[in-house]
Amino acid sequence: MATLVFILKILGSLGVFLYGMKVMSEGIQRTAGERMRKIMATMTSNRVSGVMTGVVTTGLIQSSSATTVMVVSFVSAGLLTLVESIGVIMGANLGTTLTAWIIALVGKFSLSKVALPVIGIGLPIFFIGKDRWRSFGEILIGFGLLFYGLSLLKDSVPDVKSMLASTDPAVKAYAENIRDFISNLSGRGYLSILTFLALGVCLTLIVQSSSAAMAITVTLTLQGWISFHDSAAIVLGENIGTTVTAWLASIGASADAKRAARAHFLFNVLGVLWMVILFFPFTSMVDSLGDMLPDGFRTEKHDSDVGFKLAIFHTSFNLINICLLIGFIPLIARIVTKWVKDDTEERSPRLQFISQRILDIGELNIPEAENATRDLAAITKKMFSSYVEVLQNPDRDLTDQVKLLKKWEDDADALTHDITEYLVRTSAAEISTENARAVTRMVRIASELEEISDIIYRLVQITRRKYRKDHEFSEEAAANVIKLASVVTKMIDLYGRVLDTGGSTLQNLELALELENETDKLRKQYNRASMERMSDGENKVKVEMITIEIHNQFELIGNHALSVVRAAYFLTHEEEIPD
Repeated sequence: MATLVFILKILGSLGVFLYGMKVMSEGIQRTAGERMRKIMATMTSNRVSGVMTGVVTTGLIQSSSATTVMVVSFVSAGLLTLVESIGVIMGANLGTTLTAWIIALVGKFSLSKVALPVIGIGLPIFFIGKDRWRSFGEILIGFGLLFYGLSLLKDSVPDVKSMLASTDPAVKAYAENIRDFISNLSGRGYLSILTFLALGVCLTLIVQSSSAAMAITVTLTLQGWISFHDSAAIVLGENIGTTVTAWLASIGASADAKRAARAHFLFNVLGVLWMVILFFPFTSMVDSLGDMLPDGFRTEKHDSDVGFKLAIFHTSFNLINICLLIGFIPLIARIVTKWVKDDTEERSPRLQFISQRILDIGELNIPEAENATRDLAAITKKMFSSYVEVLQNPDRDLTDQVKLLKKWEDDADALTHDITEYLVRTSAAEISTENARAVTRMVRIASELEEISDIIYRLVQITRRKYRKDHEFSEEAAANVIKLASVVTKMIDLYGRVLDTGGSTLQNLELALELENETDKLRKQYNRASMERMSDGENKVKVEMITIEIHNQFELIGNHALSVVRAAYFLTHEEEIPD
């Protein structure tokens, strides 16, 4: 019964720690999510900046797993190249070492005394504040919960030295059993290293968070359950275990996304391999550095603060590993490219919701939806260009092209469904008001683009009906259709540029209104001309009815295209939305 209570205390403490990390991370995302997305998308042009991006992002959200999952999803969406992603992943490994330093502080200071007042400050800000202030309050609450959870974890794990000195025979015998068990695993050279390394892998797989695994490891070390050398080996195992999350996230994703996950695994395994070879001299060096720490870093229970030694080991190992392998990023990219073959079949443009179990990264998922929306716009553009080609070549057998248009229309339907579902799942996480509005606008844009794809395929069917009936346009009617199609092409090009640049200007909106008015004006003018030509005979009635129908469909595309530009404009000019 006592063992069950002990395990539940550990799990409860971990729960408070992980929940605090989750709340703090999501608050940071809502406060700085836009800047973090821009950093991830634009500051990875070279290896060093990619590494720094990974360090900063992971340091903020306190989860290397969340960062690497985000990297995998960005690669899958085409927002990062494979080489750029490897640099960010390397930086994520260094950024996550901040956790060890935070936990080491718990061994030195009674942060539980600070944690509750911090939560007390954050609570009224969270309830009274709006937007960024509310998110700031959430950060404080998460910060307090994180440290309170660490303090609970430390208190839940009994100190072995105190237990050995206890006058209670049962407590003393329990401590001796623990010491004997650990002693049997330790002191066997490389066999012990590999044993504890395997324990680290298993621990990370179980808790699904390298930060939580690190919290357990440092706490056990501080309380004297395991030695510094044993805990260092466990940390190496945690470095391998944390790669599994990204590996799982890449299942079903693009080949490059799978390669990014494999690159994470390869980078960490290579680092662990050279560290295992140099384990004893390296840990001895870190041990010596730890002994040189000022007296202010020492605790009452330990002659030397092993928590800080472990933090030094974790940080120095990852930093040296980055320095050793950063020059080999192109080689790693080539290795994983050979490891994961290109897709044999053309991938359907599907959007996958890739997330991380511990943390919601809804704020950082939005760029993928934006990219998928641009893909959807590109599909409508090539559909309309292909339709115009069909229209202008009545004498050619374009059956294959018509089939391709049908495939693109199916792709547009599937992608619209994916974008909508993706945005709904993104908004299920508590996101900022600004991003909630962005989600609403993107759903509207995706819906409008899907309507355009449907209309274009409807135009294909109308045109095929004309060819089957051997109806021929008069020269005037053919010229009118082509002229109206050219105006529609301008509108499609316009919303494509708007979506590519990530926002619409007032000039773009005015141009869209001008083009839409022109399509409406030309539709009315050309429909009147068709009505006049109908009087020439019965055969003319049928062909002119088809012509009028084509004009009307063109004008519908213009209406939806204007809605796309308008939605994009109000996405960045919320204050100008009419009442």
